[in-house]
Amino acid sequence: MDRKEILGNKKRIVIKVGTTTVTYDETGNINLDKLEKFVRILINLRNKGREVIVVSSGAVGIGRNVLGLSGRPETEAAKQACAAVGQGRLMMIYEKLFNEYSQLTAQVLLTKESITNEECRKNARQTFDELFRMNVVPIVNENDAISVDELSYGNFGDNDTLAAYVAKLVDADLLILMSDIEGLYTDDPKKNPNARFIHTVVGIDDKLEQMAKGASNDTGTGGMSTKIDAAKIATASGADMVIANGANIYSINDIMAGKKIGTLFLSREHGRELENELAPERATYRRQAKKQKKEGPKDEAYRNEMQKEGFVKPGFPSDRESAKGQAVTMKQDTTEFSMIMTGGSYGQLYGNIGQ
Repeated sequence: MDRKEILGNKKRIVIKVGTTTVTYDETGNINLDKLEKFVRILINLRNKGREVIVVSSGAVGIGRNVLGLSGRPETEAAKQACAAVGQGRLMMIYEKLFNEYSQLTAQVLLTKESITNEECRKNARQTFDELFRMNVVPIVNENDAISVDELSYGNFGDNDTLAAYVAKLVDADLLILMSDIEGLYTDDPKKNPNARFIHTVVGIDDKLEQMAKGASNDTGTGGMSTKIDAAKIATASGADMVIANGANIYSINDIMAGKKIGTLFLSREHGRELENELAPERATYRRQAKKQKKEGPKDEAYRNEMQKEGFVKPGFPSDRESAKGQAVTMKQDTTEFSMIMTGGSYGQLYGNIGQ
């Protein structure tokens, strides 16, 4: 199972773009060049028969800039005013860009109640279904102007979580979060130069959540921890999810082509399939670990044996204690997998699925 097999035939796709993707960091103005490229990518996906939903951040940031505010608005009323002004400006740009390709769009503003209330959720699903039937591209944002909980407490209101709920609502096959980060690392790469990138995640456990360092900035609201929460929602509903850097908007094409871009969170179904593929390798590793524990070989002999069997790359620490928690690489044909060793035993699997 490789990424192309997993991602190549997705039918219904939700793509979330963050504030830092749709605006310039220096000025807060709309990045027209990037948005134009983004719209062209979406049109190409539509031409290939894919259904796309856009979840777009940026309303508060754009409104703040239009209103001439120098910093992030502090009061609830100021945030709502920025959202009201910015959302209109943002949709005007989207509509103009899509009109160049004769593609209709629809603004869909949701609140927490739209998702949690059964009747509202049913109506929202019917609206999305009808928009798909009419070949309209929905552009979704939270209704920041009236969503008090979202603006004050953040209970619902990062668009990562919103995008995950939308993916669940419409039974999407894939959720792509375009943000200001490359994906998931074992630690914050800005603080730890030894942080390692995780290409693929099979299942979310406590250890992985601890890796997610919540981050905030001057414009957006979502950090890595919110993206992990979004992944939980999306993968549990049957959608795969990818976190990628929106600095290169064309990486969306690479993701759809199955290239190793960003961090892929496998849905439960695909996770089970991968676990089944790995079962023979897991059994072999356990036998080796059991043999090592029983016979108690010297550290150097242990390292050489594990390297010979293909479980450890050359240069891996020979001391078993120092190997704890390190990423161990296993190879099967052309597919490379990584897993976490804890105390010398097989732990949660995170696969580095090859291109």
